[in-house]
Amino acid sequence: MITHLITIGDELLIGQTVNTNAAWIGQQLALLGIKVNYSITISDTKKDILEALAYANSKADLVLITGGLGPTKDDITKQTLCEFFDTKLVLNVEIAAKIEGYFNAIGKPFLEVNRQQAMLPGSCEILQNEVGTASGMWFTKDNTSFISMPGVPYEMKHIMETGVLPKVKDTFQTKDLFHYTVMTQGIGESFLAERIKDWEDDLRANDMDLAYLPSPGLVRLRISSSKGNKEAVTKKAKQLFELVPKYAYGVEQQTLAEVVGNLLKEKNKTISFAESCTGGYLSHLITATPGSSAYYEGSIICYSYDIKEKELNVPSSILVNKGAVSEQVVEILSEELLKKYNTDYSIAISGIAGPDGGTEEKPVGTVWVAVRNANKVVTKRFTFGNNRERNIQKSALTALNMVRLLILETEYESLPTAI
Repeated sequence: MITHLITIGDELLIGQTVNTNAAWIGQQLALLGIKVNYSITISDTKKDILEALAYANSKADLVLITGGLGPTKDDITKQTLCEFFDTKLVLNVEIAAKIEGYFNAIGKPFLEVNRQQAMLPGSCEILQNEVGTASGMWFTKDNTSFISMPGVPYEMKHIMETGVLPKVKDTFQTKDLFHYTVMTQGIGESFLAERIKDWEDDLRANDMDLAYLPSPGLVRLRISSSKGNKEAVTKKAKQLFELVPKYAYGVEQQTLAEVVGNLLKEKNKTISFAESCTGGYLSHLITATPGSSAYYEGSIICYSYDIKEKELNVPSSILVNKGAVSEQVVEILSEELLKKYNTDYSIAISGIAGPDGGTEEKPVGTVWVAVRNANKVVTKRFTFGNNRERNIQKSALTALNMVRLLILETEYESLPTAI
């Protein structure tokens, strides 16, 4: 089975919008055992759309298209699809009524431009969009199935989940594939591969596969069985938590913030943060998890020397002699937080995110993290690299993993300092 993916939008080509749709669609099809063989991003022009459709028609069994279905004049996908499939736009009365009802419900006028969203190709099967106004469309030509969906991610995902994926399963022969992902933090993929090489050899010998999926501060380990052997895959996943307990923290899409939050709730404990180089990013991660008010008390973004001194009582002599990025400073910050907010745990982060500000002794990417409870403080220096955004992400994730281990009362000695 040959599958093509066509994403339409000038905003994707100029980098104004990141093409997350392609990655998500690929993931969902992979769960059905369907591989995307070819993916292309094209501009909003009739010529480019027709050429992409013609090429896909000559090569593919299944073609998924996103983008260009909005109500404005720059969205020309519907008209171009009509030309390619030799059909015309006709008013779908049912869809028009739904769109009008949608605008009435939110108290906005139903304009003629909105009615145009109900003008749909006469030869297609309509895929309902219950979260927006652009319908999905399923065409067939020369035994090739073409599916057109809006480019707005949440609308596309809704149509995929409710209409496309069930119909694809019914229409095509799909494999009984099973994936399971273990989330790790605190170790690079090459070091992780060395740690688990015997486990990985055994996994592959038992007709399973492993993919390493790194991102800043994290490595996802996706275990797969092409025969749908769920029991074997989950058994191997469980072994990872025994092999690398300091790094394996969750499964599937679990976040570290979610895992830490669940641990705090289970133990009825609270936490607070002092953030310097992360500038509130750690607080963002923890509050992105629903229910975080049960355990998260608050944070101080102590970016300057002055705030560190005034808000969390760091002596000016230590700031001058040791610098803000030092073991002494993060230990004081974490201790003062426990007192100020009366929390059970605290995290303090101070570092040089970059791209400038580094020295020979403390290069860009140097970060000190302290995590603390009433009985113990764990402080470590890390060297992350010279990319500011990644340094901020890695700092926050590393701090969360450190506090996770403190909550679990796991020792830290073997944690690497360069990730």
